[in-house]
Amino acid sequence: MNPIVQAVTQRIIERSRTSRRAYLLKIEQAMSHKVTRASLPCSNLAHGFAACCSSDKNDLKNILKSNIGIINSYNDMLSAHRPYAFYPQQITKVLREWGAVGQMAGGVPAMCDGVTQGEPGMEISLMSRDVIAMSVAVALSHNMFDGALYLGICDKIVPGLFVGAMAFGHLPAIFIPAGPMPSGLPNKEKVRIRQLYSEGKASREDLLESESASYHTSGTCTFYGTANSNQMVIELMGLHLPGAAFVHPETTLRFELTNAAAKQITRLTEQSGNFMPVGKMVDERVIVNGLVALLATGGSTNLTMHIVAMAKAAGIIINWDDISDLSTVVPLLCKIYPNGPADINYFQAAGGTSVLVRELLAGGLLHEDVETVVGRGLSRYTKEPILDNGQLIYREGPAQSLDFDVIASIDKPFSSHGGLKVMSGNLGRAVMKTSAIDLDHQIIEAPAVVFDSQYDLDAEFKAGNLNKDCVVVVRFQGPKAIGMPELHKLITPLGVLQDRGYRVALLTDGRLSGASGKVPAAIHVTPEAYCGGLLNKVQNGDMIRVNGQTGEMTLLVESQQLATRIPSTLDLTESHQGFGRELFSVIRENLTSAEEGAVSF
Repeated sequence: MNPIVQAVTQRIIERSRTSRRAYLLKIEQAMSHKVTRASLPCSNLAHGFAACCSSDKNDLKNILKSNIGIINSYNDMLSAHRPYAFYPQQITKVLREWGAVGQMAGGVPAMCDGVTQGEPGMEISLMSRDVIAMSVAVALSHNMFDGALYLGICDKIVPGLFVGAMAFGHLPAIFIPAGPMPSGLPNKEKVRIRQLYSEGKASREDLLESESASYHTSGTCTFYGTANSNQMVIELMGLHLPGAAFVHPETTLRFELTNAAAKQITRLTEQSGNFMPVGKMVDERVIVNGLVALLATGGSTNLTMHIVAMAKAAGIIINWDDISDLSTVVPLLCKIYPNGPADINYFQAAGGTSVLVRELLAGGLLHEDVETVVGRGLSRYTKEPILDNGQLIYREGPAQSLDFDVIASIDKPFSSHGGLKVMSGNLGRAVMKTSAIDLDHQIIEAPAVVFDSQYDLDAEFKAGNLNKDCVVVVRFQGPKAIGMPELHKLITPLGVLQDRGYRVALLTDGRLSGASGKVPAAIHVTPEAYCGGLLNKVQNGDMIRVNGQTGEMTLLVESQQLATRIPSTLDLTESHQGFGRELFSVIRENLTSAEEGAVSF
């Protein structure tokens, strides 16, 4: 085992000793109190199976058979979640054939950040994660279930489902993905059209045709953003069936993987004699495996918050120092857009997660001796699923990458350190996704151009006022300010400026997601401007140094001068009203900092 990975794991164990003990005690008490339908009064139980068919009613009266709760994030708005429309019927049929019962326990909200980018609705996106977790609690509160299946893929949905699953950590759990859409318009061409449009050189019709050719059918978006980063992390944490993450929807293999997950959950329930509650399965080593997966693949910066919140839900305390230290020894093994030209389907064709796990285990960078949903030992995830005469079987995955331009070997990585960098300096702390940024663009020292709203930048760009070396500061975008929206629309004009030869960077207390691209961006700045962070004293023309190689993020203004400045304030009423944002005030006011997971509980 790599000594740094081992040391980080051990300090997480020590730091979490009290909270983890309390969490495990909580789920032990839940199990000892017979938290199943067996403890329900007759009237309650009758309500619980009133709408079931007669055979399911009889089975639910008999506590010897498992009842599996299905938590579904299906809707027609998310292309990635559209395939889930028929999963509950499929799953309940398989469970019935397998001697168990399945009930659609509840649905959770699932919004598409791709639709709300740059719109007011984005300001509730991050907070929807906490709503999803609470929705899981509502769904499972009926005390009818012996295990749970979680159907979710995208951005805040999987982290929210995970937090909810940990709240019911006394139940076994398996996460079921639905897979990515087939590849459409190449990502490089999509970016080219976006930049032409931002310069006024392409029409809206051109842009819409390009976007429609990129996002063209059911399935997850194929770039390596938060959705696919979620799937990568969850699989290497052992919560999917091996090789399940990136199989296309509406294929026979995907159908059989879903069937297999339904069967497998019954093998983990108390009735099976092989009881494995998810709260015990997910320990400190599993969390570290998730972090290693994120770093080795150059995954979404959103996960630097989500994994903190997810770990906390299991009584495990991690922070950005853990991520930073792991990043020094975890090499970048994947080039998936925006880190490179290949999309997630190319990654799958190059060997996928089976090759990635094999390489990381060979480098001593993953904890192998952990529990997974298919048994003990992460080496089980070097196998890949295939169909043999229509039957799902597992075979050993490729011995090495099938395309070293997409998945590198542990001996010859794309970079010796992970794709994420923790930034620090007098402005606070932040994260930068360095894996997509050329080395000669990672260091910039330039005057600040300050915006208090993302919507003001476009006008300045179109007026030509940003045609210069600059560090663009967009503040009052943090969790407590306006819910920490993603600011991904800023990257296109900044990318144009970079292509024109200007040295530019972005500095913000907002988010950028996994698609942050080629512009150096120090994001999630903590403390945020709204909570008194030094970001609220930055003025136009102040020199700022951003160094993605060393992790430096410094406002080059004398401390005596800064002490005399009056902090900027901003009336955020407009961002707290309309589009349902007023309903989220209690959550927004209680969010922790980005480094603490931006979580409200």
